[in-house]
Amino acid sequence: MIIIGELINASRKRIARAIKAADASTIQEIARGEQLVGASFIDVNAGVFEEKEVEFLPWLVRTVQEAVDLPCCIDSPNPKALETAIAVHRGAPLINSISLERDRYDAVLPLLSGTDCKVVALCMSDTGMPEATEDRVAIADKLIDGLVGHGVDMGNIFVDALVQPISTNGAFGRQYLDAVSAITARFNEAHTICGLSNISFGLPKRKVLNRAFAVMAVAAGQDALICDPTDARLMASLCAAEALTGRDDYCECYLNAFRQELLGD
Repeated sequence: MIIIGELINASRKRIARAIKAADASTIQEIARGEQLVGASFIDVNAGVFEEKEVEFLPWLVRTVQEAVDLPCCIDSPNPKALETAIAVHRGAPLINSISLERDRYDAVLPLLSGTDCKVVALCMSDTGMPEATEDRVAIADKLIDGLVGHGVDMGNIFVDALVQPISTNGAFGRQYLDAVSAITARFNEAHTICGLSNISFGLPKRKVLNRAFAVMAVAAGQDALICDPTDARLMASLCAAEALTGRDDYCECYLNAFRQELLGD
């Protein structure tokens, strides 16, 4: 499972304070903690600072990469902020995100064309957020076709079929999982990804729902998550789910986690 650690996000008050104060030690402590528990990428988001995001986002990238030997997931709807952050990133980052919304597509595509950057491809267009599986697959098809046509490797595309909170519609969880299954079957070289915590928004005991949904997503074929890697129960559940779905050859990762006492009771 590809894990994008979600904790360095300016929507969290502690992170916003650290960014505003240029408190590198706090940011680096969190990044190291996420790496230690198995993150593959460190998400960086300065979106609440709309007027200074172009300045703050590359600072986050440099600060994180001074502390950990991991790529960043550069998370912003602002193409200029993405551009400045990409420019200081060591290696190929994961860009979050592009969609079929015309303005966003036209602005972000040139940042990706002919590079080794990975990209989150949101199943969203100018007509809004789709609910039906076939609509999500149709948008994914157009996005993948356009990205590959501009030199983005299929294996660098992370399709996000867009998790919506079940607190607003009880069918949203099942609809998302159906879309993941369909997208995985059709585009088996691409990845699938989501912001896991979206599923539980507005409900109590959110981690219980997040953990259960993560296991269901693995069973549907998902191979990447934006989540909290410091949730030990979540990480243990993901490890078990990958073993049970045949994605952990000879249960090596599961056994390694056991030896490191990471599986709990």
